[in-house]
Amino acid sequence: MGETLRASFQGIWAHKLRSFLTMLGVIIGIAAIIGIVSTIQGTNDQIMQNLIGSGNNNVTVSLKEGSDDYYMDLGAPAGVYPVSDTQRKEILALEGVADASFYTGRSWESNIMRGDIALESGIMRGIDLHYLDTVGYQVYKGRPFLESDYTGFRKVALIDKVVAEKLFPNEEAVGGTFEIKGEPFVVAGIIQKAAGSGPVIQSFQDYLSYADEDYGVVMIPSSAWPIVYAFDEPENCVARAETVDDMSDIGKQIEVIMNRSVVGYMGSSAMDAQTAGDEEESEEEGEGEEGTASGSSSKIQYKAVDLLEKARNKQELASSTNNLLIWVASIALLVGGIGVMNIMLVSVSERTQEIGLKKALGARKKRILAQFLTESVLLTSIGGALGVVAGIILAQVIARMSETPVSISIPAIILGVVFSMAIGIVFGLIPSVKASNLNPIDALRRE
Repeated sequence: MGETLRASFQGIWAHKLRSFLTMLGVIIGIAAIIGIVSTIQGTNDQIMQNLIGSGNNNVTVSLKEGSDDYYMDLGAPAGVYPVSDTQRKEILALEGVADASFYTGRSWESNIMRGDIALESGIMRGIDLHYLDTVGYQVYKGRPFLESDYTGFRKVALIDKVVAEKLFPNEEAVGGTFEIKGEPFVVAGIIQKAAGSGPVIQSFQDYLSYADEDYGVVMIPSSAWPIVYAFDEPENCVARAETVDDMSDIGKQIEVIMNRSVVGYMGSSAMDAQTAGDEEESEEEGEGEEGTASGSSSKIQYKAVDLLEKARNKQELASSTNNLLIWVASIALLVGGIGVMNIMLVSVSERTQEIGLKKALGARKKRILAQFLTESVLLTSIGGALGVVAGIILAQVIARMSETPVSISIPAIILGVVFSMAIGIVFGLIPSVKASNLNPIDALRRE
């Protein structure tokens, strides 16, 4: 085997330029595939990070009217009861749930002010003691909520940096007082997203998806929520999954548990059918305002926001486009393989007398076959290795020029080298068989 490898290296080195040009098709093909696969992997990782965040794995199950969030300013919906303690325990006990929190909220609260300073719009949350850890907030000034804040119905609040700078521009916010719909609240602490827990915003579309985070966040204890909004409201749930892969299943299970609080809930398909029937009946009978409210309540239910499914859909869309590029790059490999076969056939013709001499001295067919096949595989393997290096460089160039994230795929590198060796075997087989089948007498006579 050592002698065969030495002879193969000598054959390649004897025609350095020709060998390099033969490798070029393999180098380009492997480099293109490595570059494209690395871009696909990097894009997929970025999509997952943008939508899900880096490590919080949150699943939100909220009350929806059709496909839109239910607007609580309209009042608590008929037929939806508070989630019971039994349901809460069931959710916390679900396999794959690291923690869960139940909260109420407003997305665009404009009645937050301090003296003459008003917050244009802010996110309001009525939270329990699990919320900060579940969602990934930390208190960096002041203190978090205490159990006594809930039992004592204290009007305290946690605010983020946006609210603190707006309402307390020239003084310390912690300990200060501001009003929510005319009710005074004392700032207990200032919060911020824990490092690595939020989504990554790298485009305008990402900004639109998470723009509400720039409006400022105000959190109060869930026990103080009825003080501000005058009635108890159905709560939403946010759960932190142990792994990203658990998110979809956990969301579906929480949906089922929480929808036990919705009167007449029958699942999405049956609900849609009933809603259509109710709307048609409402139009025919000309029901008044009361009938309309009843009809709308029939389609109110808890639904999970499946970010994992959204991420996978975007990944599939990106991958389907890039897979076409991989097929195009594979054509370069095919051309490179044909080039290898052509050069090996030329090599067989040039070394006909050498082959005849070896066979006349007793070399067997399989020895001749092995020599030329080894040379072919070695040629494409060197090309594959150079292609991997070129592919890594190409991926970095793509990342810098297009600002597209890349992630070098180790499996793609291994597959590229193995595939290049396979090309050497497949396209080197015909020349090798031709060489091994030469008649020694005819080979020696050929000039």
